[in-house]
Amino acid sequence: MSSKCPNHEHKWRKFWRRAFQIGLVIFFILLLVVLITFAVLHPHKPRFVLQDATVYAFNVSTYPPNLLTSTFQVTILAHNPNDNIAIYYDWLDVYATYHDQQITLRSRIPPTYADHKEDDVWSPFIYGNSIPIAPYNAVLLSQDEGSGTVTVDIKIDGRLRWRVGAVTTGTYHIFVRCPAFISFGRESTGVSTGNNAVKYQLMQSCSVSV
Repeated sequence: MSSKCPNHEHKWRKFWRRAFQIGLVIFFILLLVVLITFAVLHPHKPRFVLQDATVYAFNVSTYPPNLLTSTFQVTILAHNPNDNIAIYYDWLDVYATYHDQQITLRSRIPPTYADHKEDDVWSPFIYGNSIPIAPYNAVLLSQDEGSGTVTVDIKIDGRLRWRVGAVTTGTYHIFVRCPAFISFGRESTGVSTGNNAVKYQLMQSCSVSV
């Protein structure tokens, strides 16, 4: 009949307890190093520029209920200004609003990796068919069209992560707003591209919140 030595079991429990404590200390040291490195490098938020917008349709019904049908293709440049920090864009949704009312569906930009000092350019289509316009926005839209210029906001809503060396941070929310000034009538600054489409060169800087 065999029996285990109490001292032997005690030594093994002590060994694994000590190993766990050492591993925990090493983990916290590595985490602290990463956090300090991240703080010292101080990542700068990406910069976005709305380069152009091509308008294929922008029609609103003249009688209530006011319905807006619009189709745009926008070209957006995103620049990573950091020297030592890369950016993972997990997903980005692009859509248009008029006076804070969403007038198109969201178009998703696929996941993208932006290395140090790297530029990314996307040209998504965004559109909305027979979107009901709030009565006060219908009045403003009529006034803007009468003056020859309609301001539409191209917005981007998404998630990103920072990468420092081999370490990737948790997820951060990013929100981008790019005003697009669309002119109509004789004073239009757009260039016809055929099929009733008009392209506007904008090169408009966007506000970015992370």
